[in-house]
Amino acid sequence: MNKNADQTDSRYPEFGILLVDDEASYHRSLGLMLERKGGINHLYYCQDSRDAMAMLETYPIGVVLLDLNMPHQSGQSLLREMSEAFPNVVIVIISGLNQVETAVECLRMGAFDFYVKTTESTRLLEGIKRAIQLQEIKRENEELRHRVLSRRLDSPEVFSDILTQSRAMASVFQYLESVARSSQPLMICGESGTGKELIARAVHRLSGRQGKLVTVNVAGLDDHIFNDTLFGHRKGAFTGADSERAGLVEEASGGTLFLDEIGDLPPSAQIKLLRLLQEGEYYPIGSDRPKRTQARILVATHQDLAERQQAGDFRRDLYYRLCTHQVQIPPLRARREDIRLLFTYFAELAAEDLGRPAPDYSPELWAVLQNYDFPGNVRELRAMAFDAVSRHQSNGPLKPSDLPWQQDRDPSVDAGQGGALVQFPLDARLPTLSEMDELLILEAMHRADNNQSIAARILGISQPALSKRLKRQRDGETRKTSLSD
Repeated sequence: MNKNADQTDSRYPEFGILLVDDEASYHRSLGLMLERKGGINHLYYCQDSRDAMAMLETYPIGVVLLDLNMPHQSGQSLLREMSEAFPNVVIVIISGLNQVETAVECLRMGAFDFYVKTTESTRLLEGIKRAIQLQEIKRENEELRHRVLSRRLDSPEVFSDILTQSRAMASVFQYLESVARSSQPLMICGESGTGKELIARAVHRLSGRQGKLVTVNVAGLDDHIFNDTLFGHRKGAFTGADSERAGLVEEASGGTLFLDEIGDLPPSAQIKLLRLLQEGEYYPIGSDRPKRTQARILVATHQDLAERQQAGDFRRDLYYRLCTHQVQIPPLRARREDIRLLFTYFAELAAEDLGRPAPDYSPELWAVLQNYDFPGNVRELRAMAFDAVSRHQSNGPLKPSDLPWQQDRDPSVDAGQGGALVQFPLDARLPTLSEMDELLILEAMHRADNNQSIAARILGISQPALSKRLKRQRDGETRKTSLSD
C-alpha cells in the first residue's frame, strides 16, 4: 500500500520507494526514519515477497529497498527477477546478515548497494539518497534525450540504443527517417567508433521491412571469399563445396544487407556489387542462372570515398550508386555534450559488470574529458570508462588519475604544467567572467529548450539561482536599451 496516498502534491521523490521486507516492525522504523530525517515520504510497503513484482508493474517505483531473508521467495531470487524485468529500477539491499560473499554476489546481480540492518541510520540514509539521486539522473537524462529527439522525430524510440543529446545527431536521425523506407542504397560515413552499425540497425527498424538485418564486414575479403560469403555456391562449384550454400544476399532478401568497411572492397568484388545494385541480381558460384533479391543495401565506411574514387582506387560508377542517400555521423569531438552522458552510462555498466556500486565523478574528470578529442570516438570512450572503473580503488569519486592515458596522450598534462584547458589566441581579448557567465547560461537554456530546471542541472546550480541570474541579465538588457534611447 502507499503510505501517503492522500499527499500526492508533497511526495518526495516523484517516483516511489518500495520497501520489501517480511518484518512489519522494520517497515515502520525504516519508514519513520526516511520521513523524519530525509523527507522521503513517497513510500510503498510489501511484506510478502510474492507480491513485489506485481507492485513494480502497478506503481511508479524508482528505487527498491530489498531484504534477503524472506519466506516464499528469497531476496536474491527476487533481485535477479527484478534486475531482468525492470533494469532501470535502482535496487538497494538491506539485509539482517553481514556476509561479504553475499554482498559481492548481490552487486554482481545488479544491486546498487548493500547494507546491513544494523547500519547507523545516517549512513543508511545517505546511501538511500544516493540511490534516489541516481534514479533522478537517469530520468533527467532520458527526459533530456527525449526532448532533443521528440520535437523533430516521428519515431524517437527507434534510436533508443544511441545515447545522445546532440542536436547534430538529432538532425542525422531526422534525415534517416526521411530515407529509411527508400529501396535505394544508403552510405553511412563516419570515423571508426562513431556507431555506424547502430545507425544501420535503426534504419532497418525504420524501414518496415519484414526480413532480417544481415551484417558483414567486407574488409580483407578477397574476390573468392566475397563471392562465396555474399552470393553462396552450388554443390561441386569448387573443391570442398560438398553441398549447396545460400549466401548472405539471399538470407537478407526482404530485409537489409549491411556491408561495413566498403572502402576496403577489392576492385573485382566492386564489379559484382555494382551489378547487384544495378540489376538486383547475382550469380552463386558455379551457377549460370542469376538469382534476384529484394534486399536493401546499406554500406558504411570511415574512408573518404569521394577522394578514393577521384584517385582511381574505388570505382566511380559504384560510388555514385552507393551515395544515392548519404549520411555523415559526427565524431564525438563535434558533439561534446554527449561525453558526460556516455561516460556515465558506460561507467555504470562497468561497475555492474565488476559487481561494484556506480561511481561518483570529480569535476576535474569532466574537465579533462571535455578537453580530449577522442580519436577513437565512442568506442574509445567506452573502453576508457571500463578501464577507469576497474582501476579505481578508493571510495572517492573517479578522478583524471583513474584514466588509462599515457603522458603523451593525457590532455591533463598541460594543465598540470601550468597550461590552460581552454586555449585562446595570444592576441585575442579574453572574455570577462560576466560575459562567460552569460554565454554559459544562454547555451544551457538552448540545450534544455528553455526549461530552467534542466538548464540548472546542466550548469550544476539550483533552479532559483539560475532564475535570479536570468533576471539580472534581463534587467541589464533593459538598462542598456533605456540608455541607448
